[in-house]
Amino acid sequence: MHITLYDIERESYRESLLHSMDGRVKMVMTLALIIYAVSLPRLDITTIERLGIMWLYLVALIIIARVNPVYAAARIAIALPFGMGISVLQPFIRQPFIPEFTVLYHMGLGITVTAEGLLFGSVLFAKFMVCVTAVVLLSSTTRMADMVTSARRLGMPAELTLLFGLMIRYLYVFWSMLRRIRNAQQTRCFDIWNKQVPRRWILEQIGHSISALFIRSYEQGERTYQSMLCRAYSADSHVCVDNQKIGARDYLMFSSTLILIGLVQFWI
Repeated sequence: MHITLYDIERESYRESLLHSMDGRVKMVMTLALIIYAVSLPRLDITTIERLGIMWLYLVALIIIARVNPVYAAARIAIALPFGMGISVLQPFIRQPFIPEFTVLYHMGLGITVTAEGLLFGSVLFAKFMVCVTAVVLLSSTTRMADMVTSARRLGMPAELTLLFGLMIRYLYVFWSMLRRIRNAQQTRCFDIWNKQVPRRWILEQIGHSISALFIRSYEQGERTYQSMLCRAYSADSHVCVDNQKIGARDYLMFSSTLILIGLVQFWI
């Protein structure tokens, strides 16, 4: 499944309970889930149970938000090799913070599988799944522009807000540039996986494409900055953000998340 920037933004335009929530609440809720997942003990079997409940809670929120499950699973699968690659190595590595190891299997050449390493790898992977799923849920139910606005309302400096706003606005412009470059290459029968063409020549063409994209991005940035100066932009300019009150439904959703975290922490 091929996912583009337009697919990510299209999902955030759906209508559901989570889509209509205030962006500040969703960002703080996501941050609370990530902090809780990361702060759990690294060598405790109950950590996996707690994280499993939190992950099922996030999956339930994805279903409630009516996000395309195939789309959400594909986005999680894209990040899966990074977390799985680190977790799979843990049973073979003796971490310095683990005082004692229980050897489960000798593989030869001095390589052993330890119970503590297996537990640590499982906990690490569970934490990774909860964090990635929380981020996927946030990005699938919140528009990019709303994220910047919500971050400004939460106290992000105006300079960072301006930078992130420009980045989001022109990210799609640069994506269109890249797509035009790729279409031009495909019309000329360029295939990066063509084995009949020398790899060095293919790498050179990729380098030319990156250089062209960089030059076009730089020129676009200069034109944008000149336009901002013509519209009286300066270092003293401020980002205008309207005041939006958090509703009772937002407080209820945030409170339910905190209550679930408390129940998981003290009852398991």
